[in-house]
Amino acid sequence: MDTFDVARTILAVRRYQEKPIPDDLIERIVEAGRLSASSMNLQPWHFIVVRDRDTLRQLGTLAKTGPYIAQAPLAIAVVIDKSRFAVSDASRAIQTMMLTAWAEGVGSNWVGFGGLEAVNPLLHIPADLEVLAIIPFGYPADAVGRGKKNRKPRAEVVHRERFDQPFA
Repeated sequence: MDTFDVARTILAVRRYQEKPIPDDLIERIVEAGRLSASSMNLQPWHFIVVRDRDTLRQLGTLAKTGPYIAQAPLAIAVVIDKSRFAVSDASRAIQTMMLTAWAEGVGSNWVGFGGLEAVNPLLHIPADLEVLAIIPFGYPADAVGRGKKNRKPRAEVVHRERFDQPFA
């Protein structure tokens, strides 16, 4: 799939097949995150790759908005330092990992946006770092309609030169 098709068709996936994700694809997903752009090249992130079933179940319990992590074959916890651009930079890395996975037929969804302190002891995260998000990955359990998105019309959200000029 080309880049635009990946961006055009990606959907949140919350139900996964039990099918494992191949090691080489996991490596590409993580590498895509690692290579993401970073303000001043600070790279304020750490990625914790979780495949252990028991740990995934515990993450599903601890992440209140993402109980479905427990059924995913893979999750990546994105941990950041508390520097100025960390949230922005890590968000770029998360989106890059999700797009890379989607291009290979692997779905995902962003769980949390902070508020995941309960995960720290489980994943041995130092006190000076915080979990920004946990991203479960897996092959979709249900057929997903690639590209069928309910979005606002372009004229409502895209402007030319100034806010009051529609992008036509």
